[in-house]
This record gives sequence, structure tokens and C-alpha cells, in this order.
Amino acid sequence: MSNLQNPPTLNSLSPLGFWDGALGALARELSPQQFKTWIQPLSLVSYDESEQSLILGAPNRFKLDWIKKTFSDRLQEMADEYFGHPITLSFVLNIEGSSAQSPEINPPPQDKFEPQEVLMGSDNSSTEEQSFEIEDHSKLNPNLTFETFVTGKANQLARAASIQVAHNPGTSYNPMFLYGGVGLGKTHLIHAIGNHLLKEKPNARIRYIHAEQYVSDVVRAYQQKAFDRFKRYYHSLDLILIDDIQFFSGKSRTQEEFFYAFEALLSNKAQVIITSDTYPKEMAGIDDRLISRFDSGLTVAIEPPELEMRVAILMKKAQSEGIPMSEDVAFFVAKHLRSNVRELEGALRKILAFVRFHGKEVTIDVARVALKDLLSIQNRQISVENIQKAVADFYSIKVADMYSKKRPANIARPRQIAMFMAKELTQKSLPEIGELFGGRDHTTVLHAVRKIGEERSHDGQLNHEIHVIEQTLKS
Repeated sequence: MSNLQNPPTLNSLSPLGFWDGALGALARELSPQQFKTWIQPLSLVSYDESEQSLILGAPNRFKLDWIKKTFSDRLQEMADEYFGHPITLSFVLNIEGSSAQSPEINPPPQDKFEPQEVLMGSDNSSTEEQSFEIEDHSKLNPNLTFETFVTGKANQLARAASIQVAHNPGTSYNPMFLYGGVGLGKTHLIHAIGNHLLKEKPNARIRYIHAEQYVSDVVRAYQQKAFDRFKRYYHSLDLILIDDIQFFSGKSRTQEEFFYAFEALLSNKAQVIITSDTYPKEMAGIDDRLISRFDSGLTVAIEPPELEMRVAILMKKAQSEGIPMSEDVAFFVAKHLRSNVRELEGALRKILAFVRFHGKEVTIDVARVALKDLLSIQNRQISVENIQKAVADFYSIKVADMYSKKRPANIARPRQIAMFMAKELTQKSLPEIGELFGGRDHTTVLHAVRKIGEERSHDGQLNHEIHVIEQTLKS
């Protein structure tokens, strides 16, 4: 048997020749993220010419199992074709022979592996572990409560579910997964849950954490050989609130560690609450095991706020600042700023700063002056032509289909959505919009606007799609 740490000369029928060709082929067949996550960490371990056997090594048990399940048939096919006869291809755990592919490194949890597979000792008294600290503080923002959360049709289900979880943690809705675009209130709701539970049970162990901080804790635990302390902390919580879990994408070792923490928490009847900008099954770079767990509890969308809700948010926040805003001013601002609550809050701050500095009252004219730069950017960026292109790109049709006479459903519906968005996002009249859609009559545009507007009020998926397109137009 030849040891590949002293490899044979690369030639047309060497194991290194096979592996070099296999890497090249798989790099072309897979997405860059798939290749980096699953194939690049593999290594050649050994090749036995007499037995015609080839062994590949994976850096941890999770990758080993996944690669055997997903890629073994393709690799076997490549090996047989390359050597010209059947090859016995097998996979082993090869921690020592692997190299870190990213700065984010996570060794296998000690309670899941044999002793020889563990990368670190379990000496809890080591200097390194003693130096590892996780701030044992909830990190909750006390101002983010259910009382300060403005409710409307777009978020009423998410709020109701959050209240249910706050009153009955660890029972019916576990885990709870909230998803939606930026600035729609996901973070506010999960802080509200934590603040409610902390009020009811002051001794409860609660932690709010952004996904990036969790990744950082994993890295530090590895570097300081302190995984025992890391696991003791995260596995003992009563409530964990993880924000923006899409940041786990591509970080397979962090995902593996979180998987075991997730299982431990649920078995302890602890509540797990997660937020993301995407529906679980649409998340890229997240392992199927985790997605399955995320989807096993309650999944709730938070939609972009409708006009009436945007008005209510502006008026409530202005009142809390001590400068009441009339309904007509709130409607003016809300009609021009549609995407999310954060954008509304930013606009309100600009208006309030303007009136305080100039000693004026809040009127539509004052709001128009205070927001002139923001409104100018919005008007300049969003045109009917831009909307047509963004919608066509999103639904994978041609821009020319927007003004053509074609009427199949895969074209007619995106065209109606584009007409609806043109009416919502621009100052164009119905006849002007109709002209830009191939000379269509204004009644056709009116029908599309009413139809999509009605559907949007009860179709969460359509609402989400329109929100994504709006965000694309404004980015």
C-alpha cells in the first residue's frame, strides 16, 4: 500500500492523477459553495494497487456521512472510469490529514465521537479553557416589548404566535422560525418574547445572539480548547433567540455544533427561536438536517407593512418622541416609503430633526422639504422601465414580454405584477402606464392593479415576492 503523504509521481494512471481530474470535474458540476463545503475538504488517504482500493478521508463525522450519502456514487463512477476497471472506493474519518478550509473551525462534539477522533482533551482545568469566557447576559433590549410593537395585517400572525410562545415556552411551538425581509420587526418580536419571559421568570437563563456572534463563539471555543465550557453554556439555556441564522450559510462546522446544541435544548424542553430573511427550505448553504429541524415547529412570515400599518407606525413613534404627527402627513410619508419599518424610522428621524432645528410644525410641506433627498433618490431610481426589468428578471421572462401581446400565464401574471408595482412606486397615471406596457388601455392596468392588490392582501408568498423585487429596485 502506498502512503499518499509520500505521493507517487503524477501520471496518467496514478491516484493523484485520478484525484486531480475528479476535483476538476466536480468543480465544474457543482456550485462553488457546494464544492468548497463538501469536496474541497476531502483528502487522499491511501491507494493499494494490488487490492485496487482507494481511500478518501473527510475531516469530521458529519461531512463523512454526508459525502458517502450524496457523492459516493459519482466518485465511484469517476474512479472506475479513470482506472478502467472496478475500484474499491471507501471513505474514512481523517482528522489529522485534513486542513482547515476556512477560519471557522469546529471539532466534533466529544459526546458523539470515539476518544481517538476528538481533537482536544476534556481537561476542564486547563489554562485555555479557563480563559474562555461567554458573557452570561441575556443581551435583551428592554425597550423592545409587545406593548411597543405596532400590529397590522402584515405581522398579526407572527405577533400572536410570539405571545403564545412567551406564555408557554418549550411546548407547542418549538422551535419557532420567523422569516421576512430586513426591518420588518423580527428582532423586535424575539426580544419581546425574551423580555416577557424574563419578567415572568427572573431566574430564567435567556440569551439573544446574532448568528455571527455564535460563529465567533465556536471559533474561540476551538482556538482555546474550551468546547466543554461552550457546550455547558449553550446547552443549559432556557430560551435561545438566534437572529439572522442565514449567516450560518456555508459554515458547516458551526452548523454541526448548532445541530447538537439544538437537539440538547429541545430535549431539555428549552425554547428555540430563530429568525432569517428567507423561508427555511429556500436557505442556501444550510444543511438539510438543520432545515428539517427548523421546519418541524412553527414557521411564520412577517410581511412588509401595508399602508395603514405604516401610517400607524409613524404616528405612534412620532408621539413617543413628543412631536405628534397628523394623519395626512403620515399618509404622505407612508405612501412614498414602502419597504420596511427601518426606512420609516429613518425618515421620521429626519423630519423630527428638521422641525426641531427650524422650530416648525410637522406639515406635508415640511416633510417634503426634510425628505427631499430621500424622495429624489426614490423617484430617480424607480421608473416603469426599471420595474419591468426587475420583474422580468425575477420571474425569468424577457423584458420584451412586458409589452408584447403574449398572454400565457407565465407572462401575463408577471406583467400584471409589474403594472401593479408601476402604479404603487411611480407617479405615472394609468394611461401612461398602459402606454409603457405596449399601448394597453388604462382599464387593463386598473384591472391588474386591483387584482394583484387584492391577492396581495391574503397571499403571503406573492407579498414576499413583491417585497423582494422592491428591495432589488431600491438597492
